[in-house]
Amino acid sequence: MAYKNIHIGSLLKERVEESNLDMTRITRFFKYSEEEILNQFEKNDIYCEDLLKWSKLLEYDFFRIYTQHLILHAPQRNVNYNKVPAKKSSLPQFRKNIYTKEIIEFILEKINKGKMSKNEVMEQYNIPKTTLYKWISKHEKSLIKKNDPPST
Repeated sequence: MAYKNIHIGSLLKERVEESNLDMTRITRFFKYSEEEILNQFEKNDIYCEDLLKWSKLLEYDFFRIYTQHLILHAPQRNVNYNKVPAKKSSLPQFRKNIYTKEIIEFILEKINKGKMSKNEVMEQYNIPKTTLYKWISKHEKSLIKKNDPPST
């Protein structure tokens, strides 16, 4: 999945097809016409409230797709260059980025295929060196386990 350019409508349509969900159920749930539902499948973006409803109906967290985009393409800044005291926010503050299995595999694939160096990954995606090397180490261990012959 390419997290850079997200076309949410096509992802919704794909999930509806996978779920074999009847259009009548969808139109009743949203209180939209079939034409309005089909129109949403063509859209690049939709209202958050509708996306929340789609997530509930299709039992899939579509917001996570946007979260993955933020992790890869707009990582949180962890250096305060101006040394200005941080303003208190009423919004929740998150201590760490959450890297999903898909993100880790995406990053490691770029390195393994030679598309990016480790340094390029660390710079572009703002991934700490220790985190990246832990992923590489764990990935190598899981490959070794998969390739080990069964013990007798």
